[in-house]
Amino acid sequence: MNIQNLPNIKLGNVSVSTTNNRGFTPEEVAQRCTDKLLNIADSTPPAIRDQAIAYKKSMEAVIALYMKEAIKTDRTTVYNAIKDAGQPKLAEYIRKM
Repeated sequence: MNIQNLPNIKLGNVSVSTTNNRGFTPEEVAQRCTDKLLNIADSTPPAIRDQAIAYKKSMEAVIALYMKEAIKTDRTTVYNAIKDAGQPKLAEYIRKM
């Protein structure tokens, strides 16, 4: 197939985020999530823009809250699996994280 015959495909924007000696916090991931879900155009009228920014911040808070809950539940699952495998001391380290 000739490259000139290929359809025009737009892949979108690509961004890279890194941390140093740690993972991302739920708040950081929530912000990245809302940046993907909600884009506020520069041409948005100021009143609507302010509402959209407030809504986006609210979305970030809700997403971060549920991510924290998911982390806690997953940690409980890992704790129980390690404890059931006969490693109660290691399981306790996991629980305290």
